[in-house]
Order: sequence, then structure tokens, then C-alpha cells
Amino acid sequence: MLAVESFFNYLFGLGPSVLLPIILAILALFFGVRPGKAIRSGIMIGIGFVGIGLIVGLMSNNLGPAAKAMSERFGMSLSVIDIGWPGASPLTWSSKIAAVAIPVAIIVNLIMLFTKTTKVVNVDIWNIWHFAFSGALVYLATGSYLLGIVGVVIHSAIAYKFGDWFAPIAKDYYELDGITVPHGTSAYMGPIAVPVEWALDRIPGIRKINFNTAFIEEKFGVLGEPMIIGGILGVVIGALAGYEVNHMLQLGMQMAAVMLLMPKVVKCIMEGLLPISEAAKAKLQKRFSGDEFYIGLDPAILLGDSQVISASLIFIPITILIAMMVPGNEVLPFGDLATIGFFIAMAVGIHKGNLFRTLISGSIIMVMTVWIANQTIRLNTMLAEAANSSLLSDGTTRLASLDQGGSPITYLLTQGFNMTNVTGFIVIGAIYVFCIICTQRMHAAKRRGELLTQKEAKSKERLAAGSAGEV
Repeated sequence: MLAVESFFNYLFGLGPSVLLPIILAILALFFGVRPGKAIRSGIMIGIGFVGIGLIVGLMSNNLGPAAKAMSERFGMSLSVIDIGWPGASPLTWSSKIAAVAIPVAIIVNLIMLFTKTTKVVNVDIWNIWHFAFSGALVYLATGSYLLGIVGVVIHSAIAYKFGDWFAPIAKDYYELDGITVPHGTSAYMGPIAVPVEWALDRIPGIRKINFNTAFIEEKFGVLGEPMIIGGILGVVIGALAGYEVNHMLQLGMQMAAVMLLMPKVVKCIMEGLLPISEAAKAKLQKRFSGDEFYIGLDPAILLGDSQVISASLIFIPITILIAMMVPGNEVLPFGDLATIGFFIAMAVGIHKGNLFRTLISGSIIMVMTVWIANQTIRLNTMLAEAANSSLLSDGTTRLASLDQGGSPITYLLTQGFNMTNVTGFIVIGAIYVFCIICTQRMHAAKRRGELLTQKEAKSKERLAAGSAGEV
């Protein structure tokens, strides 16, 4: 068992920039891509993830201190630090559940594929840590290893369904044909935006409000370009943090660079994915009589959209404000602030890039995230203790995480197996189940629309063929 754990710790120590290219290159060979092209695709994907890592590092190293300075400046007395996904994922891979989480998640995926309950072929093995995190916290909450595995099964099955339901969003808004995102905060927080979109569509006046970076660029010319907006937002964040002018300007330039460079590195990933996704789609459709399949990938591919990056920067001060306002909150948003775009990326797609609507649904998402993160502080701390983590040092006795620690799926699983807050379980459960039902219905409506369009197209082809025959 220790040898298996050591192997997986080594494997995931490689990180997504190495692990995913290897997996995808092997997958490309399996689907019939030529070796040279498969290797090139894997390397391009790796380059893209290295670029994303550098840009996220740039944001973390500069936005993190700004956020902390902002919170201190406004007198926030929040004592539990959000360690973010960079802190939570290594703790998860050190847990006792991690060794079985990967084969369990793969088996669930295969069963769902063969029973035709999903069309997602998940290749993002690294992000199985989200499923493992839920399982690890269920195990810590109940003391039952079996229930921990059940937690992994339930979370993975839900995630693959999210992949199915959000595939049209990935295709229509993000232009990712044959690709979907079943993982992380992007997927599990996406359902919150669905009823918001439905409701705003039915409010006179409000439904006509639509602004995005394209609208701003149209109204303000060069001053509305994404990199200029990034620069302005960086300066504003620096001002709120109480920075001197030189540091404000430096932060502004760094955020301008993020706005310009992030879409470019995401293009590297897409260039590498294109031959793999095309080959996979062709082979799977041939094998399964024309059925459609989606390649499940990391939500990082959604960060190349300028609306997502703009919303990410806007939500840094908003999330800190929300943390100040949530009753009883002890969590100081920190580790996940630089990657807040993951939380609202799917919402941006659901709202078709409308930043006004994203601000509304995103605020609801972050309120729920912060509240749930408070409820899982004890279990997050137990996870760190089990891993003998150095995060628990220098007087730090409690830890929290917004990404996954603030997940409604993890919260409902831990409460479902070990009830400590009946009211919270009922309220969060009712809201989340309602949002999931709305998401399923949204997907069903889109699917009916697609089938109707296909039927009309075939009818026109038959009419055209008949007319040609008569002539």
C-alpha cells in the first residue's frame, strides 16, 4: 500500500504540465494519431500548462499580497487562512483515499460510458483530486474508509454529468468542439448561474443590460481593450490595498500582461488538443455507431476568455467584501483569490459573456463558497494534520480552502454521512438540487433545439434532392 501511495505521490508531483501531456500523447497514439504528431501535441499542451502556471504564479505572487493588504487596511479580523487549491491538492494526494481515487473514478467513468449515462471521456487524471478531496473529508468525518470511497464515486458521477450538461456551453461560447470541463469549481459552481440566467431573462429592463469587454472596447476605443482594462483593474486593486503609486502602476502592468498573455498560452493547449480530439471523436463515433463523445479536460482552458479574466480581477475585491459580510465568517480569502476565475468561468459561458449577469451569479457563488468553507474548517485542518503538513506551523492551528473546501458537493456528502448542521444541510441541499435540476432542464432544452435543427436541415436536404430529381 505504501509503495502504491509513493508511486501516486511521485506521479502527481509531476504536476499537470507533465502528467497531462504524457496521458494525452498516449491517448493520441491509441486513437491513431501518428507518433510524431502525438508527441508534438503533448508538448504543445505541456507548454500551454507551463504558461498558465507562470501567469497564475504572477497573479498569486502579486495579487495575494495586495489582497492581504486590502483586508488589513479595511480592518478584517479573519483568523483562518484560505490555503487555496495549491495547498489543498497536495494534502489530498497525501490522504489514504488518494491511492484508490484514480482507479475508482476511472471505473465510474467506464461504467457510465458503457451504460450510456455519460458521453464524457475524462482524460484529466490530475483533477481527480477534487473527487479524492470529497472522499478524504467523508472518511475523516465518519471514520469509514468505505464511505470515503462512496464519496469519490458520487462526486465523480456528478462531475461526469456536469461534463455532459455543460458541453454545449463549451462549444457555443468557448468554441471548444468535442471538449468539456467536468472538473473543479468551474463545473460544480456552474449550476448556480443557470436559474439566475433564466430569472434575469424574464425581468423587463434588466434583461436588456449587457456589457462585456467588446462593449467597453466599442464605447471607449483603445481604452476598452482587455489589456487596458486589466491595467486599470490592477491599479484599482493596488489603490484599495493602499499601495504607493509606483507599486500600483507595477500591479496594473502585471495585470495587463495577464489579460494579454493568458489567451495566447491557452491557444497552445488548444493547438495541441485539436488533433487528439478530432481523432478521438472519429474513432469513438465509429466504434459506437455515431454516438457523440466529449473529452473531459482541466478548467484552465476556460481562462483564455477575456470576460473570464476581467471577471476574475473584479471579483478579488468583491470576494473580500463578501467575506466581511457573511455572518460568522472566519475565513480570509487568500490562496484562491488569484484563480477566482475558476469559480465563475462556467457562469460566464452560461451568461454568454455578459459581465453584468456574471456579477450577480458570481456573487451568489462566492457567498455560498465562503459560507461552506467555514463549515469545513475542522475537516480541512484534520486533512493537514493527517499529512503532517508544514502549513500547520508558526502558530497556525486551523486551515480552510475555498476551492473544494467550499464545494456544495463536498459539504452535502460530509453532512449526509455525518450530520452536524441540519439547517445548513437542508438549505444548501435545497438550493443546490434546485440548481442541478435547472441545469439538467437547460441541457435537455438545448438538446431538443439541436435535434430539431438537425431534423429541419435533413428535411431541406431531402426537398432539395427531390427538386433536383424532378429537374
